[in-house]
Amino acid sequence: MEVFLERCAGLDVHQASVVCCVLIGAPGRKPQKLLRSVGTTTRELEALRACLAEHGVTHVGMESTGVYWKPVYAVLEGHFDLIVGNAHHIKNVPGRKTDVKDAEWIAQLVRHGLVARSFVPPPAIRDLRELVRHRRTLIETRTAVRNRVLKLLEGANIRLSGVASDVFGVSGMAMLEALASGTNNASEMAGLARGRMRRKHAALEAALEGRMREPQCFLLSMQLRSLGTIDQDLEALDARIETQLEPYQAQHRLLMQIPGVDWVTAASIIAEIGTDMDVFASARRLAAWAELVKVPRAKHVEYQRRAGSPRATTRAPASRRVPAPAGATCSSSPRCSPPLLPPSEPRAATTATSTTGCVPVVARCGRSWPSRTSCSSPRSTC
Repeated sequence: MEVFLERCAGLDVHQASVVCCVLIGAPGRKPQKLLRSVGTTTRELEALRACLAEHGVTHVGMESTGVYWKPVYAVLEGHFDLIVGNAHHIKNVPGRKTDVKDAEWIAQLVRHGLVARSFVPPPAIRDLRELVRHRRTLIETRTAVRNRVLKLLEGANIRLSGVASDVFGVSGMAMLEALASGTNNASEMAGLARGRMRRKHAALEAALEGRMREPQCFLLSMQLRSLGTIDQDLEALDARIETQLEPYQAQHRLLMQIPGVDWVTAASIIAEIGTDMDVFASARRLAAWAELVKVPRAKHVEYQRRAGSPRATTRAPASRRVPAPAGATCSSSPRCSPPLLPPSEPRAATTATSTTGCVPVVARCGRSWPSRTSCSSPRSTC
Protein backbone atom coordinates (compact mmCIF):
# COMPACT_ATOMS: atom_id res chain seq x y z
CA MET A 1 0.00 0.00 0.00
CA GLU A 2 1.28 3.44 -0.90
CA VAL A 3 2.78 5.52 1.89
CA PHE A 4 2.03 9.25 1.92
CA LEU A 5 3.63 10.40 5.16
CA GLU A 6 7.08 9.67 6.58
CA ARG A 7 6.53 11.05 10.09
CA CYS A 8 3.09 10.77 11.63
CA ALA A 9 1.43 9.82 14.90
CA GLY A 10 -1.80 8.22 16.07
CA LEU A 11 -3.44 9.04 19.40
CA ASP A 12 -5.86 6.82 21.30
CA VAL A 13 -7.57 9.35 23.55
CA HIS A 14 -9.29 8.46 26.82
CA GLN A 15 -10.61 10.46 29.73
CA ALA A 16 -7.46 10.15 31.87
CA SER A 17 -4.80 8.98 29.41
CA VAL A 18 -3.56 9.33 25.86
CA VAL A 19 -1.62 6.56 24.12
CA CYS A 20 0.62 7.85 21.33
CA CYS A 21 2.22 5.83 18.54
CA VAL A 22 4.76 7.56 16.28
CA LEU A 23 5.72 6.00 12.94
CA ILE A 24 8.92 7.19 11.25
CA GLY A 25 10.15 5.73 8.00
CA ALA A 26 10.55 6.38 4.30
CA PRO A 27 8.16 4.77 1.81
CA GLY A 28 9.08 1.18 1.02
CA ARG A 29 10.77 0.57 4.37
CA LYS A 30 9.45 -0.73 7.65
CA PRO A 31 8.75 2.29 9.86
CA GLN A 32 10.27 2.82 13.26
CA LYS A 33 7.61 2.67 15.95
CA LEU A 34 7.73 4.78 19.12
CA LEU A 35 5.11 4.34 21.87
CA ARG A 36 4.32 6.65 24.74
CA SER A 37 1.45 7.02 27.22
CA VAL A 38 0.71 10.32 28.97
CA GLY A 39 -2.00 11.82 31.11
CA THR A 40 -4.55 14.39 30.03
CA THR A 41 -3.48 17.36 32.13
CA THR A 42 -2.32 20.44 30.25
CA ARG A 43 1.26 20.00 31.42
CA GLU A 44 1.44 16.40 30.20
CA LEU A 45 -0.18 17.26 26.87
CA GLU A 46 2.34 20.05 26.34
CA ALA A 47 5.13 17.56 27.05
CA LEU A 48 3.60 15.25 24.42
CA ARG A 49 3.52 18.14 21.96
CA ALA A 50 7.21 18.84 22.56
CA CYS A 51 8.03 15.16 22.07
CA LEU A 52 6.16 15.01 18.77
CA ALA A 53 7.90 18.15 17.55
CA GLU A 54 11.28 16.72 18.56
CA HIS A 55 10.70 13.68 16.33
CA GLY A 56 9.64 15.86 13.41
CA VAL A 57 6.02 14.62 13.31
CA THR A 58 3.95 16.52 10.76
CA HIS A 59 0.52 14.84 10.97
CA VAL A 60 -1.36 13.61 14.05
CA GLY A 61 -4.55 11.57 13.88
CA MET A 62 -7.12 10.81 16.57
CA GLU A 63 -10.68 9.57 16.97
CA SER A 64 -13.54 11.88 17.80
CA THR A 65 -14.38 10.07 21.04
CA GLY A 66 -16.97 12.08 22.98
CA VAL A 67 -15.47 15.35 24.23
CA TYR A 68 -12.15 13.86 25.32
CA TRP A 69 -10.41 14.77 22.05
CA LYS A 70 -11.15 18.48 22.39
CA PRO A 71 -8.50 19.42 25.00
CA VAL A 72 -5.92 17.33 23.13
CA TYR A 73 -6.82 19.09 19.89
CA ALA A 74 -6.61 22.50 21.57
CA VAL A 75 -3.06 21.87 22.86
CA LEU A 76 -1.75 20.46 19.55
CA GLU A 77 -3.58 22.92 17.29
CA GLY A 78 -1.28 25.16 15.28
CA HIS A 79 1.77 22.90 15.68
CA PHE A 80 0.77 19.88 13.58
CA ASP A 81 -1.65 18.96 10.82
CA LEU A 82 -4.40 17.44 12.97
CA ILE A 83 -6.79 14.83 11.60
CA VAL A 84 -9.91 14.04 13.62
CA GLY A 85 -11.54 10.94 12.18
CA ASN A 86 -14.94 9.37 12.63
CA ALA A 87 -14.62 6.51 15.12
CA HIS A 88 -16.89 4.35 12.95
CA HIS A 89 -14.52 4.74 9.98
CA ILE A 90 -11.37 4.08 12.01
CA LYS A 91 -12.77 0.95 13.65
CA ASN A 92 -10.10 -1.74 13.90
CA VAL A 93 -10.46 -5.28 12.61
CA PRO A 94 -12.04 -7.78 15.05
CA GLY A 95 -9.68 -9.37 17.52
CA ARG A 96 -7.84 -8.51 20.70
CA LYS A 97 -8.18 -4.80 21.33
CA THR A 98 -5.74 -2.72 23.38
CA ASP A 99 -4.98 0.97 23.61
CA VAL A 100 -1.53 0.46 22.11
CA LYS A 101 -2.94 -1.43 19.13
CA ASP A 102 -5.59 1.23 18.60
CA ALA A 103 -2.96 3.99 18.57
CA GLU A 104 -0.79 1.99 16.17
CA TRP A 105 -3.79 1.32 13.89
CA ILE A 106 -4.66 5.03 13.75
CA ALA A 107 -1.04 5.89 12.97
CA GLN A 108 -0.99 3.33 10.15
CA LEU A 109 -4.17 4.76 8.64
CA VAL A 110 -2.77 8.29 8.82
CA ARG A 111 0.50 7.15 7.28
CA HIS A 112 -1.33 5.71 4.26
CA GLY A 113 -3.79 8.59 3.97
CA LEU A 114 -6.85 6.49 4.80
CA VAL A 115 -8.45 8.71 7.45
CA ALA A 116 -11.19 11.04 6.25
CA ARG A 117 -10.72 14.42 7.89
CA SER A 118 -13.71 15.57 9.95
CA PHE A 119 -14.75 19.20 9.93
CA VAL A 120 -13.39 21.08 12.93
CA PRO A 121 -14.14 24.82 12.79
CA PRO A 122 -11.58 27.46 13.79
CA PRO A 123 -11.37 28.58 17.44
CA ALA A 124 -13.55 31.69 16.95
CA ILE A 125 -16.39 29.61 15.50
CA ARG A 126 -15.98 27.00 18.22
CA ASP A 127 -16.31 29.70 20.89
CA LEU A 128 -19.42 31.06 19.17
CA ARG A 129 -20.82 27.53 19.00
CA GLU A 130 -20.45 27.04 22.75
CA LEU A 131 -22.24 30.32 23.44
CA VAL A 132 -25.11 29.56 21.07
CA ARG A 133 -25.54 26.01 22.35
CA HIS A 134 -25.57 27.24 25.95
CA ARG A 135 -28.26 29.72 24.97
CA ARG A 136 -30.36 26.86 23.66
CA THR A 137 -29.81 25.01 26.94
CA LEU A 138 -31.03 28.03 28.90
CA ILE A 139 -34.12 28.27 26.72
CA GLU A 140 -34.89 24.61 27.37
CA THR A 141 -34.34 25.09 31.10
CA ARG A 142 -36.67 28.11 31.13
CA THR A 143 -39.33 26.09 29.32
CA ALA A 144 -39.04 23.31 31.89
CA VAL A 145 -39.43 25.78 34.78
CA ARG A 146 -42.46 27.36 33.12
CA ASN A 147 -44.06 23.95 32.73
CA ARG A 148 -43.53 23.29 36.43
CA VAL A 149 -45.22 26.61 37.25
CA LEU A 150 -48.22 25.70 35.08
CA LYS A 151 -48.42 22.30 36.74
CA LEU A 152 -48.35 23.93 40.16
CA LEU A 153 -51.18 26.29 39.18
CA GLU A 154 -53.28 23.42 37.86
CA GLY A 155 -52.80 21.56 41.14
CA ALA A 156 -54.12 24.63 43.00
CA ASN A 157 -57.10 24.88 40.60
CA ILE A 158 -55.97 28.25 39.25
CA ARG A 159 -57.03 28.34 35.59
CA LEU A 160 -54.97 31.33 34.53
CA SER A 161 -53.67 29.56 31.42
CA GLY A 162 -57.23 29.19 30.13
CA VAL A 163 -57.81 32.95 30.13
CA ALA A 164 -54.43 34.57 29.51
CA SER A 165 -52.79 33.85 26.17
CA ASP A 166 -49.37 34.32 27.77
CA VAL A 167 -49.21 33.40 31.44
CA PHE A 168 -45.64 34.72 31.64
CA GLY A 169 -46.33 38.11 30.08
CA VAL A 170 -46.42 41.40 32.00
CA SER A 171 -49.93 40.88 33.38
CA GLY A 172 -49.42 37.17 34.05
CA MET A 173 -46.15 37.68 35.93
CA ALA A 174 -47.75 40.37 38.10
CA MET A 175 -50.52 37.95 39.08
CA LEU A 176 -48.04 35.15 39.72
CA GLU A 177 -46.00 37.42 41.98
CA ALA A 178 -49.16 38.24 43.90
CA LEU A 179 -50.00 34.55 44.26
CA ALA A 180 -46.47 33.78 45.48
CA SER A 181 -46.75 36.52 48.12
CA GLY A 182 -49.88 34.85 49.52
CA THR A 183 -52.61 37.10 48.09
CA ASN A 184 -56.02 35.36 48.11
CA ASN A 185 -58.23 38.17 46.79
CA ALA A 186 -59.05 37.16 43.21
CA SER A 187 -60.56 40.55 42.35
CA GLU A 188 -57.43 42.35 43.51
CA MET A 189 -55.20 40.06 41.45
CA ALA A 190 -57.42 40.43 38.38
CA GLY A 191 -57.00 44.20 38.71
CA LEU A 192 -53.27 43.76 37.98
CA ALA A 193 -54.07 43.09 34.31
CA ARG A 194 -52.59 45.43 31.74
CA GLY A 195 -53.61 46.41 28.23
CA ARG A 196 -56.23 44.25 26.55
CA MET A 197 -56.24 41.86 29.48
CA ARG A 198 -58.38 44.37 31.40
CA ARG A 199 -61.36 43.39 29.24
CA LYS A 200 -61.23 39.90 30.77
CA HIS A 201 -61.58 41.05 34.37
CA ALA A 202 -64.54 38.79 35.16
CA ALA A 203 -62.96 35.72 33.56
CA LEU A 204 -59.66 36.41 35.32
CA GLU A 205 -61.38 36.77 38.68
CA ALA A 206 -63.08 33.40 38.22
CA ALA A 207 -59.88 31.72 37.06
CA LEU A 208 -57.86 33.04 40.03
CA GLU A 209 -60.25 31.64 42.65
CA GLY A 210 -58.09 28.69 43.60
CA ARG A 211 -56.62 27.19 46.74
CA MET A 212 -52.95 28.05 47.11
CA ARG A 213 -51.47 26.62 50.29
CA GLU A 214 -48.33 27.99 51.91
CA PRO A 215 -45.95 25.29 50.54
CA GLN A 216 -47.27 25.95 47.04
CA CYS A 217 -46.67 29.68 47.45
CA PHE A 218 -43.12 28.92 48.57
CA LEU A 219 -42.46 26.72 45.53
CA LEU A 220 -43.99 29.30 43.19
CA SER A 221 -41.74 32.04 44.56
CA MET A 222 -38.66 29.82 44.04
CA GLN A 223 -39.64 29.07 40.47
CA LEU A 224 -40.29 32.73 39.70
CA ARG A 225 -36.84 33.61 41.02
CA SER A 226 -35.36 30.93 38.77
CA LEU A 227 -37.15 32.42 35.77
CA GLY A 228 -35.82 35.87 36.62
CA THR A 229 -32.26 34.55 36.88
CA ILE A 230 -32.53 32.74 33.55
CA ASP A 231 -33.86 35.87 31.86
CA GLN A 232 -30.90 37.88 33.16
CA ASP A 233 -28.47 35.21 31.95
CA LEU A 234 -30.10 35.23 28.52
CA GLU A 235 -29.70 39.00 28.23
CA ALA A 236 -26.01 38.79 29.13
CA LEU A 237 -25.50 35.84 26.80
CA ASP A 238 -27.16 37.61 23.86
CA ALA A 239 -24.85 40.58 24.34
CA ARG A 240 -21.82 38.28 24.38
CA ILE A 241 -23.00 36.43 21.26
CA GLU A 242 -23.46 39.75 19.46
CA THR A 243 -19.88 40.67 20.35
CA GLN A 244 -18.63 37.31 19.11
CA LEU A 245 -20.51 37.83 15.84
CA GLU A 246 -18.78 41.12 14.99
CA PRO A 247 -16.29 39.54 12.52
CA TYR A 248 -19.21 37.84 10.74
CA GLN A 249 -21.69 40.71 10.51
CA ALA A 250 -21.86 40.55 6.69
CA GLN A 251 -22.67 36.82 6.67
CA HIS A 252 -25.12 37.31 9.53
CA ARG A 253 -27.05 40.00 7.64
CA LEU A 254 -27.18 37.85 4.50
CA LEU A 255 -28.62 34.91 6.43
CA MET A 256 -31.32 37.07 8.01
CA GLN A 257 -32.58 37.92 4.52
CA ILE A 258 -33.84 34.33 4.26
CA PRO A 259 -37.56 34.14 5.15
CA GLY A 260 -38.00 32.63 8.60
CA VAL A 261 -34.37 33.15 9.69
CA ASP A 262 -34.12 35.59 12.59
CA TRP A 263 -31.16 36.88 14.58
CA VAL A 264 -30.80 33.76 16.74
CA THR A 265 -31.22 31.31 13.85
CA ALA A 266 -28.62 33.12 11.74
CA ALA A 267 -26.17 33.04 14.66
CA SER A 268 -26.83 29.31 15.10
CA ILE A 269 -26.15 28.62 11.42
CA ILE A 270 -22.81 30.43 11.55
CA ALA A 271 -21.90 28.68 14.79
CA GLU A 272 -22.60 25.21 13.40
CA ILE A 273 -21.23 25.36 9.84
CA GLY A 274 -18.87 28.34 9.96
CA THR A 275 -18.37 30.79 7.09
CA ASP A 276 -15.88 28.88 4.92
CA MET A 277 -17.91 26.63 2.64
CA ASP A 278 -14.80 25.22 0.95
CA VAL A 279 -14.61 22.57 3.68
CA PHE A 280 -17.73 20.93 2.22
CA ALA A 281 -17.34 19.13 -1.09
CA SER A 282 -20.88 19.89 -2.25
CA ALA A 283 -24.14 21.46 -1.17
CA ARG A 284 -25.45 17.98 -0.31
CA ARG A 285 -22.52 17.42 2.06
CA LEU A 286 -23.32 20.72 3.73
CA ALA A 287 -26.99 19.78 4.07
CA ALA A 288 -26.01 16.38 5.47
CA TRP A 289 -23.76 18.06 8.04
CA ALA A 290 -26.69 20.25 9.08
CA GLU A 291 -28.88 17.09 9.30
CA LEU A 292 -31.24 18.41 6.63
CA VAL A 293 -30.89 15.43 4.28
CA LYS A 294 -32.65 12.17 5.06
CA VAL A 295 -30.80 8.91 4.56
CA PRO A 296 -32.47 6.92 1.73
CA ARG A 297 -34.62 4.08 3.01
CA ALA A 298 -32.65 1.38 1.20
CA LYS A 299 -29.32 2.61 2.57
CA HIS A 300 -30.78 3.00 6.06
CA VAL A 301 -32.07 -0.58 6.08
CA GLU A 302 -28.78 -1.88 4.70
CA TYR A 303 -26.85 -0.02 7.41
CA GLN A 304 -29.11 -1.46 10.12
CA ARG A 305 -28.75 -4.94 8.63
CA ARG A 306 -24.96 -4.68 8.74
CA ALA A 307 -25.11 -3.37 12.28
CA GLY A 308 -27.26 -6.34 13.33
CA SER A 309 -30.23 -4.20 14.31
CA PRO A 310 -33.46 -6.15 14.95
CA ARG A 311 -35.33 -3.30 13.24
CA ALA A 312 -33.61 -3.99 9.91
CA THR A 313 -36.68 -5.54 8.32
CA THR A 314 -38.29 -4.50 5.10
CA ARG A 315 -40.86 -5.92 2.73
CA ALA A 316 -39.42 -7.92 -0.13
CA PRO A 317 -39.75 -6.50 -3.65
CA ALA A 318 -42.60 -7.85 -5.76
CA SER A 319 -40.24 -9.75 -8.05
CA ARG A 320 -38.92 -11.81 -5.13
CA ARG A 321 -42.11 -12.38 -3.15
CA VAL A 322 -43.74 -15.80 -3.02
CA PRO A 323 -47.15 -15.60 -4.74
CA ALA A 324 -50.11 -16.88 -2.74
CA PRO A 325 -52.49 -19.41 -4.30
CA ALA A 326 -55.82 -18.19 -5.62
CA GLY A 327 -58.31 -17.52 -2.86
CA ALA A 328 -55.71 -17.54 -0.07
CA THR A 329 -56.15 -14.75 2.44
CA CYS A 330 -54.38 -13.74 5.59
CA SER A 331 -55.95 -11.59 8.27
CA SER A 332 -52.55 -10.57 9.63
CA SER A 333 -50.81 -9.67 6.39
CA PRO A 334 -48.55 -6.95 7.86
CA ARG A 335 -47.05 -9.49 10.25
CA CYS A 336 -47.39 -12.50 7.98
CA SER A 337 -45.92 -11.42 4.65
CA PRO A 338 -43.91 -14.18 2.94
CA PRO A 339 -40.19 -14.11 3.70
CA LEU A 340 -37.59 -13.19 1.16
CA LEU A 341 -36.53 -15.91 -1.28
CA PRO A 342 -32.99 -16.04 -2.65
CA PRO A 343 -32.80 -15.07 -6.33
CA SER A 344 -31.48 -18.52 -7.20
CA GLU A 345 -34.49 -20.42 -5.79
CA PRO A 346 -37.48 -20.89 -8.10
CA ARG A 347 -40.96 -19.82 -7.17
CA ALA A 348 -42.11 -23.44 -7.26
CA ALA A 349 -41.23 -23.72 -3.57
CA THR A 350 -44.82 -22.72 -2.71
CA THR A 351 -47.23 -25.41 -1.48
CA ALA A 352 -50.88 -25.43 -0.48
CA THR A 353 -52.39 -22.89 1.85
CA SER A 354 -51.98 -23.70 5.55
CA THR A 355 -54.66 -23.65 8.21
CA THR A 356 -53.48 -20.24 9.39
CA GLY A 357 -54.32 -18.69 6.04
CA CYS A 358 -50.66 -17.89 5.25
CA VAL A 359 -48.47 -19.33 2.52
CA PRO A 360 -45.99 -21.96 3.80
CA VAL A 361 -42.52 -21.64 2.33
CA VAL A 362 -39.84 -24.30 2.19
CA ALA A 363 -36.63 -23.09 3.82
CA ARG A 364 -33.11 -24.00 2.81
CA CYS A 365 -32.88 -26.39 5.73
CA GLY A 366 -35.92 -28.33 4.54
CA ARG A 367 -38.32 -27.03 7.18
CA SER A 368 -41.39 -24.99 6.35
CA TRP A 369 -43.26 -22.33 8.21
CA PRO A 370 -46.58 -20.65 7.40
CA SER A 371 -45.81 -17.26 8.92
CA ARG A 372 -43.47 -15.41 11.23
CA THR A 373 -45.90 -15.66 14.10
CA SER A 374 -46.64 -19.40 13.90
CA CYS A 375 -43.21 -20.68 12.91
CA SER A 376 -41.73 -22.95 15.57
CA SER A 377 -38.19 -22.49 14.30
CA PRO A 378 -37.05 -18.93 13.56
CA ARG A 379 -35.17 -18.29 10.37
CA SER A 380 -31.96 -17.66 12.30
CA THR A 381 -31.95 -21.30 13.45
CA CYS A 382 -32.61 -22.84 10.02
